[in-house]
Amino acid sequence: MSPLTRRSFLVTGVAGIAAGAVAAVPGVAAADARRRGPLAGDPFTLGVASGDPSRDGFVIWTRLAVQPLAEDGLGGMPDRTIPVQWEVAADEGFRRVVRRGTAPARTEWAHSVHVELEGLAPDREYWYRFKAGPHLSPAGRARTAPHPGMYGGGLTMAFVSCAQYEHGYFTSYRRLAEERPDLVLHLGDYQYEYTRDTYTIPGGNIRHHEGPETETLANYRQRHAQYKADPDLQAAHAAATWAVVWDDHELDNNWADEVPERPEVPQPNFLARREAAFRAYYENMPLRRTSIPRGIDMQLYRRITWGRLATFHMLDTRQYRDDQGCGDGYRDCPAAVDPARSITGAEQEEWLLDGFRRSSARWDILGQQVFFAQRDNNAGPAKVTSQDAWDGYVASRRRITQGWVDAGVRNAVVLTGDVHAHWASDLKLDYDDPTSATVGSELVATSISTGGDGADSDPATHPFLAINPHLKFYNNQRGYVLTRIEKDAITADFKVVPFVTQPGAEAHVKATFVIEDRVPGVQQTYLRPVDPSATTRAAIDTIQETVDWETKRP
Repeated sequence: MSPLTRRSFLVTGVAGIAAGAVAAVPGVAAADARRRGPLAGDPFTLGVASGDPSRDGFVIWTRLAVQPLAEDGLGGMPDRTIPVQWEVAADEGFRRVVRRGTAPARTEWAHSVHVELEGLAPDREYWYRFKAGPHLSPAGRARTAPHPGMYGGGLTMAFVSCAQYEHGYFTSYRRLAEERPDLVLHLGDYQYEYTRDTYTIPGGNIRHHEGPETETLANYRQRHAQYKADPDLQAAHAAATWAVVWDDHELDNNWADEVPERPEVPQPNFLARREAAFRAYYENMPLRRTSIPRGIDMQLYRRITWGRLATFHMLDTRQYRDDQGCGDGYRDCPAAVDPARSITGAEQEEWLLDGFRRSSARWDILGQQVFFAQRDNNAGPAKVTSQDAWDGYVASRRRITQGWVDAGVRNAVVLTGDVHAHWASDLKLDYDDPTSATVGSELVATSISTGGDGADSDPATHPFLAINPHLKFYNNQRGYVLTRIEKDAITADFKVVPFVTQPGAEAHVKATFVIEDRVPGVQQTYLRPVDPSATTRAAIDTIQETVDWETKRP
């Protein structure tokens, strides 16, 4: 097929969705498809993205917005359906176009476009782009997964979380884009709900949110647009295919199912807020039609299979959980061990356990939000743990851990976000017995920007590691985790940037850990010495500093 040109667009017009690709929101009246008119400016201000790869395709996404920060959340777009042409090529120069079609960008979905591609070759790079009127979008890069019977040539996967726009620049997204990974997992807190200067860092915030605290659909659409307009975030989306799950700030800090952060304060509109947040999340993410929200519900947990090499079990630990038992912070909480309480809900738990039983992957990887391993911050007999994490749902954690052990999962690895610091941990069935067998591994990514610059630190001096011998690593700088997944091992580089309160920082490896095939647990192979020039404050390794990320409101 010929490259995308103005003439080819005019000739092909609205030829419909090409074979093997379907718009996530089907059906648009012919009259709407014919309604055309000049747009007020470039509609591709929010960039492009791809998501949820399969062996023969992936989702490609864009959302039209000529004025991204418009208060009504509709991006300054006209109140009509806009036909958006798209194409996918086997080369970066778009000389070998393999798919082409048209999808409707509809007002009721904030002019977002989700195209699900099928019929592509497995384990291949592709490039994609969109066109609306005379405007051509940037190009994005995506990759299909290997055939289910093949391992492929290994997988370069990065995972990230927690990007608070006000706390700093998204430099780590830019550095991640430069790595050109095959797959990126975003494990939550993609955006934050607070109004300007509600959640601040020492010295004051670097940038500012537009609009009030997000509560309405217009608020959430505007906030997503403000984040998506960031050039570093756009670069990371364009560089690789993503798989996303939310945590709390996509809706409300520390929410639990139908319970807001502060249930003691009457919030009669919370479920309407949840519905708005879910709808805006779908509109702004490269998700398949199976995730189209239905009222206050949205199917987000799912599996992504990377040939025989890896199965990614993407979890949702917010929508179905019981409310935190004793508040959200660190507590000695009897409710934490109640076997009736769950962080996943019964249906998702059974789905996950069934996935373990059916798995033949070399690596079973859980992409999820909150700290999985036990983190006791009390050296005495009382167990003081975070009630917002798996520590607040001990029986739920035990059932899932026992589930992968009973299923004979070859290698279980948990990937985590949320806590604004890098961690690495061995996973146990019995954390109270340091000699008990290690049955899995956990890697935790620090924040992209939340918390500001952070500081370099010596993990050996952190009190949590002394109290919890299964915890093996800690660092309080910003960054991401870059992994190389192969048949014999996963190698994880904990990448950090020295600052985010100014743009342009370079990234470097703070530590490297290896997880060997059939050898559960993390093994450190490299640790960069503390760089005093990157240490922005004294006394950085205290328990209070480790947990103050949980105190997110004044």
